[in-house]
Amino acid sequence: MGTALQAKNLTAGDFGGPDLEGCNENLNLTRPEVIQEILESYLDAGADIVETNTFGATPLVLGEYDLSNRAVEINIRAAQIARAAADKYSTSARPRFVAGSMGPTTKAMSVIGGITFDELTDHYEVQAQALLEGGVDYLLLETCQDTRNVKAALCAIDRVFAKSRKEIPVAVSATIEAMGTMLAGQSVEALAAALGHRKLLYLGLNCATGPAFMTDHLRSLAAQAPFRVSCVPNAG
Repeated sequence: MGTALQAKNLTAGDFGGPDLEGCNENLNLTRPEVIQEILESYLDAGADIVETNTFGATPLVLGEYDLSNRAVEINIRAAQIARAAADKYSTSARPRFVAGSMGPTTKAMSVIGGITFDELTDHYEVQAQALLEGGVDYLLLETCQDTRNVKAALCAIDRVFAKSRKEIPVAVSATIEAMGTMLAGQSVEALAAALGHRKLLYLGLNCATGPAFMTDHLRSLAAQAPFRVSCVPNAG
């Protein structure tokens, strides 16, 4: 999404003003047609799943642009945009799906701290609730860099499911850095062990190093994880 947006050569005005330039998530409100056009381009190319434009849409991250109070609106609108794109291309023989993107935030509790487990859970809860209301097919915790952050997000999702009395699938995708572990130091084997009790749609890897470096980690993950395994080799 980030590189696709860069190719659009958007101006500060598109983002809502100079103070909001670079906040891709605000484009769900200011330029929804641009987001839908990008999503439809993936569907037109053959994708079965598109992601909401919400990678940094927790109140925590949006707070960097003084947009925390619009987190619910941004996430719901993003889900609606992606839903419209997926529904446009769906057929009875080939349905298309929407993944509600939940990024790692700007905090890694085991590395930089700056936030408590309960606080991070609260931020994730706002996002998860809004994505569920917006109509996503599943929630995707992606580019995960710290297992503690993942646990906070999963606690938030459990809380949302309990309150709403509705559940949808959940998937997790981690990022393994060049040193062979997640940013916070956990190996892919440790991550699989930490999440083995969950009923995940899939557990996989994305970003960071490209496909060649991922091979051994994916092999280890496939041998250990009791779920489907995913691979998204790079970002744009």
